[in-house]
Amino acid sequence: MMVPLALMGLGALVAAMAPRLMSRSTWVDREPVLALWVWQCVVVGVLLCCALTMALTAAAASEAVRGNVFAPAPNGVVEAYALSGYGPWAAPVALALAFGAVWSALMLTREIGRARAWRRQHRAELLVRSPVLPGEEPAGERLVVLEGDKPDAWWLPGTTPQLVITTAALRRLKGRRLDAVIAHEQGHARARHHWLLHCAGALAGGFPQVPVFAAFQDEVHRLVELAADDSASRRFGRTTTALALVELNEDRGVFGPCPSGLAQVPQRVDRLLAPAARFSPVRRLQLTAAAALVPVVPLLVTLVPALRVLG
Repeated sequence: MMVPLALMGLGALVAAMAPRLMSRSTWVDREPVLALWVWQCVVVGVLLCCALTMALTAAAASEAVRGNVFAPAPNGVVEAYALSGYGPWAAPVALALAFGAVWSALMLTREIGRARAWRRQHRAELLVRSPVLPGEEPAGERLVVLEGDKPDAWWLPGTTPQLVITTAALRRLKGRRLDAVIAHEQGHARARHHWLLHCAGALAGGFPQVPVFAAFQDEVHRLVELAADDSASRRFGRTTTALALVELNEDRGVFGPCPSGLAQVPQRVDRLLAPAARFSPVRRLQLTAAAALVPVVPLLVTLVPALRVLG
């Protein structure tokens, strides 16, 4: 009975402390890729605590589940977990966690469905605004140029991903600044940021009362932009990337006294123009390894009784 309680306590502790610790950390904006890794490890750790608790409580409540969970284990391992002492609360806890798992899957399916519907709508709009000429393959071009009065560029993911850029952006952005904008969007595509956004949106939408999932969604939206900025600045320089951001967004009211929904753009520009010192490779490796321990700890807690028997 102690193992599920320990897992539930560990999951609650990580879910409560991680957003506070990350919000107080001064290195997050300097190392957005590392921060994304830490957030993913935190969320996976919380989900693992729930999944392992569900497995143990379901095994305590059902002989059939117990046979599947402990099928490859030696005989003494099952006794080490004292499943018979879990009490009548095992079945309700297992059912509640199973419902949470099914709900998470449904929310992820809904999020992916919405994204696909959004992509279908935008691809249909692209065909209207940029029709396929005779002899062209439909949706075969990776670059689509649209007539538009506002400078804009975005990556449209999918089975045939496309980079969309308006003629206003081509007129305003010249040379390396245009290349920096394209590199920014390519950075999103290479890192598969859309999948990370889908998962974050599914968890936050399915469990709005869980602060760690809401914080995860907010930070993912911000950090993927910083990571793409860094990807572009490594190739074309921080000043060039910052100027490209300014020219691309100066007509959207983001630099005035009442910024619009893109209020993070000025902070991104300031970060590019006044970069803080990055971590050394050794320090990044240390933090990467430390974050990887977060999902490992629930596994170790779960295996403690079995390891004692086998040892």
